Amino acid sequence: MGIFSRTRDIVAANFADLLEKAEDPAKMIRMIILEMEETLVEVRASAARTIADQKEMRRHIAKLDQLQDNWTEKAELALSKNREDLAKAALVEKQKAADMADQLKAEVGVLDDALRAAEEDIAKLQKKLSEARTKQSNVQTRLESANNRYRLREMYAGPKTHEAFSRFDVLERRVDDAEGRAEAMGLGALPKTLEEEIAELRASDKVDAELAALKARLNGNANREG
Repeated sequence: MGIFSRTRDIVAANFADLLEKAEDPAKMIRMIILEMEETLVEVRASAARTIADQKEMRRHIAKLDQLQDNWTEKAELALSKNREDLAKAALVEKQKAADMADQLKAEVGVLDDALRAAEEDIAKLQKKLSEARTKQSNVQTRLESANNRYRLREMYAGPKTHEAFSRFDVLERRVDDAEGRAEAMGLGALPKTLEEEIAELRASDKVDAELAALKARLNGNANREG
């Protein structure tokens, strides 16, 4: 069963109330739009049939008008031949055609009223359909915004984020332990004595002297070969 029962129900519908009461506003607005589109198709189809009926009736009216003219000519011909009886019979037929034409014209007038009503209904339905589509866009925008906010909150306050930061804490603790072990290796080491520092300087001087002698020897060899 549809949301609306008739065109006037759609025109009088308050979308805000319908969406507020709906468990799934997005689904509700889709159903509303679908039913309105189907109703609009039906109203237009009815209007198309009305227009077709009018065209057919007007063709009949035109034929009846031509028939009246024909009977008038026949009546005149009969009178010209002193056949009043035939002239009268021709006028009777003319009147029948005139009565039928008047009846069809009245029916065309009824269809004109129905077509104007259908045109008004179509305009109202199109306006309501535009309103519904605007509501659908707003609902979709709000839904996307709500989903984005949820994902952001999940990102910075959700369990996955807490778990990730907990892992960072574990890694930082491991680094602290490694740094602690390195620093602990230096604990209790005695400072160098003056004698040890001087001995290191002498050893360094010996190395430098030996390096200089080696360079000189190599340079001398190179000069002799040259």
